[in-house]
Amino acid sequence: MQTTSLIRLALVGASVLTLAACTRPAQPEPGIPGGGTTTVPDTRGPGAGTGTVGGGAIPAAAGSVEDFAVNVGDRVYFDLDSYEIRRDAYPRLDAQAAWLRRYPNVMVRIEGNADERGTREYNLALGARRAESVRSYLIERGIPANRIDVISFGKERPIAEGSNEEAWARNRNGRTAIVSGAPAR
Repeated sequence: MQTTSLIRLALVGASVLTLAACTRPAQPEPGIPGGGTTTVPDTRGPGAGTGTVGGGAIPAAAGSVEDFAVNVGDRVYFDLDSYEIRRDAYPRLDAQAAWLRRYPNVMVRIEGNADERGTREYNLALGARRAESVRSYLIERGIPANRIDVISFGKERPIAEGSNEEAWARNRNGRTAIVSGAPAR
């Protein structure tokens, strides 16, 4: 009886270690205010950055929404009260432009977001300017304007909970969302 319990305990321990080894560690987000680099959770989900969907079982279909999110990245961040594209966003936006050139049937919507501070009206206007900045950047990189829509969500769709600098920095973003033309996975 004790041997069976020890074997079960060992199997449970091995399972926990296996799951822990598969967990993606928090990713630093460069340029977040507050001195140096802040560690934030990866909000892209399981398998982010691996080229697979759902932690590795199914490869992301080339040109799919998952391919874009996993292999390119769909979000760039902005400084407080700013809609100027940050230097650390250029590589991601260049990769988005290259991906969009590779898949000319894909249509996108740039979603401008702001943190919770400020009035609703101010944040909607700021989100719109952020979305337009991303749109202009992609157009300058050769993406036809008729493939890109913009919308502002202001502070209405936060991705990070909390009322602190880390949450505010994560919520000041522009997200490139694929709206049509991508194959299903």
